[in-house]
Amino acid sequence: MKVDVMNMQGEKVDSADLPAVIFEAPIKQDLMHQALVRQMANARAGTHKTKSRGEVRGGGRKPWRQKGTGRARHGSRRSPIWVGGGKVHTPRPRDYSVKMPRKMRQAALRSALSVKAAEKSIVLLDVLSAEAPKTRVMAEALQKLVGESSALVLMAKDDVNVVKSIRNLPDAKTLSAEYLNVRDLFGYERVIMPLDALDMIQAYLGA
Repeated sequence: MKVDVMNMQGEKVDSADLPAVIFEAPIKQDLMHQALVRQMANARAGTHKTKSRGEVRGGGRKPWRQKGTGRARHGSRRSPIWVGGGKVHTPRPRDYSVKMPRKMRQAALRSALSVKAAEKSIVLLDVLSAEAPKTRVMAEALQKLVGESSALVLMAKDDVNVVKSIRNLPDAKTLSAEYLNVRDLFGYERVIMPLDALDMIQAYLGA
């Protein structure tokens, strides 16, 4: 698949072939779904906590005597049926992480990139750079490259000026190419991919 290579002024400067093994791979929806579920599950902190009747404060004294009052018998004010009592069957700290073999994760990424390539949503860029952190300048560049579409901007190496220039734009996000994931790929309409970021992706997914 041949794609035009653009510069930051939105002008075509060259063309390049997208590796077929990555950008024309079989599209496996179930695998992409599994990768997305795994990613969202692994992002959960799992620190939710409520107190059982053995953890809440108080409750040492029997509220009233067992017999003769006409009221129901109770042994503690910390019972779950009392206001302020312990909770039953409520969330406890747990690990939500899900494991997925590396080859399956790579196959899911190839499928997602193939979907984006088939939709012509990948924009190849010759060089991504910024002389200074200027949101206005970067907004104008993205406007020329993707118009009004939201954009995921991949980076081969950390560039503070580029990151600071894009982070205030509501419809754009920078992401290191080595952290490419299914959730971000489908969270944005277009993917801006500098040639050095393409080389990183090919090194990881090309085998």
